[in-house]
Amino acid sequence: MLDEKAYKQRVYIEDVHKYVGQEVIIAGWLYNKRSSGKIHFLLVRDGTNIIQCVVVKNECPEEVFNAYDDLTQESSIIVKGIVKEDKRSPLGYELLLTDLRIVHQAQDYPITKKEHGIDFLLDHRHLWLRSRRPFAVMRIRHEVIAAIRDFFNERGFVLIDTPIFTPTSVEGTTTLFETEYFGQKAYLTQSGQLYAEAAALAFGKVYCFGPTFRAEKSKTRRHLTEFWMVEPEVAYFDLDDDMKLAEEFVSYIVQRVLENRKMELEILERDTRHLERVSPPFPRITYDEAVDILRKNGVDFRWGDDFGGTDETIISNQFDRPVIVHRYPAEIKAFYMKRDPENEKLALAMDVLAPEGYGEIIGGSQREDDYDTLVKRLEEHQLPREPFEWYLDLRRYGSVPHAGFGLGIERTIAWICGLQHVRETIPFPRTIYRLNP
Repeated sequence: MLDEKAYKQRVYIEDVHKYVGQEVIIAGWLYNKRSSGKIHFLLVRDGTNIIQCVVVKNECPEEVFNAYDDLTQESSIIVKGIVKEDKRSPLGYELLLTDLRIVHQAQDYPITKKEHGIDFLLDHRHLWLRSRRPFAVMRIRHEVIAAIRDFFNERGFVLIDTPIFTPTSVEGTTTLFETEYFGQKAYLTQSGQLYAEAAALAFGKVYCFGPTFRAEKSKTRRHLTEFWMVEPEVAYFDLDDDMKLAEEFVSYIVQRVLENRKMELEILERDTRHLERVSPPFPRITYDEAVDILRKNGVDFRWGDDFGGTDETIISNQFDRPVIVHRYPAEIKAFYMKRDPENEKLALAMDVLAPEGYGEIIGGSQREDDYDTLVKRLEEHQLPREPFEWYLDLRRYGSVPHAGFGLGIERTIAWICGLQHVRETIPFPRTIYRLNP
């Protein structure tokens, strides 16, 4: 029988194609099992994939064949067998078992083959992650994040880690998580943008990447209270440069997933035809043109309002790839956004709307680079000046035009995977009703 340290000689399931005809050891967990009497079939997962192990009576030791009866779902096991090519298998290979060791026998695993409600699955998220669907989503998430880092690293951007505790807001004061900070008030970051701006004036082109927090009492399928965002910021960029970078960035991510995660997209039964069309240039329309689209589609939309989820869906449905909407009314945008020199009522802002009803995945703008104007904007938004003095320094000492944007990781993954809710895109989601596990 296999000894306790047999796993040290193991191979991973994703690599079994290299060992056809050879005997290998795999360490993992029992995903499922079935039997036809003289042949047992074990589905074994190891985190990289699932392989079918075939146990044939009289072709393996009797105790190995009989171990089937003791195997329970999610028991941890080490198996040895010969790798066989089998085109009928989803993996294309199976393992003819010659030996087996039960490392730990799981009892009464709560997630069974029956249908479970979403609340039950989220209560058991720590176990649900082992299932086939979350397996696929998390591996795509990994690919998206790897692609993000590669995109910026290949283009000479410098990663800047921005603080989680901040003294004030970035995206408005109504969605701040407040905490006590050694006798002062502090807030969980809504965005690393302001700090990325400082870094851009030091390094030219930078990005920050980390968790962000919004205390939005929203129950929609697009919102989490804790999510991840990547935010590039570039000196000497204007709005057009910003839009060009955004469309190249989104296209790069999507094409990487299509190239490297075919299996995972198949597990999710994702129709990839929409994704295959994602390449620059993206259509670009003004806010005014977007309003016209809504009105032509029967929406009684008031100019000056922000778009809701349904509005974004109607707008994006007019196009076969993501669409960029730019030049929004300044009144609905943040204090740091530069105004359009041709129309003071408009901000040099842009959003990227994903197709198929997934809405905004990127929000960005050219930043206000004039000191006096920025002071005025702080006053207009009734924001205290003192916490922003360091930010004003950026306009005192060597100010230049600059621009950037933020891409929400979870919304982007939801779109790429074709998921109904962003809570499936993050290992342990946080919503207004969920703090556990």
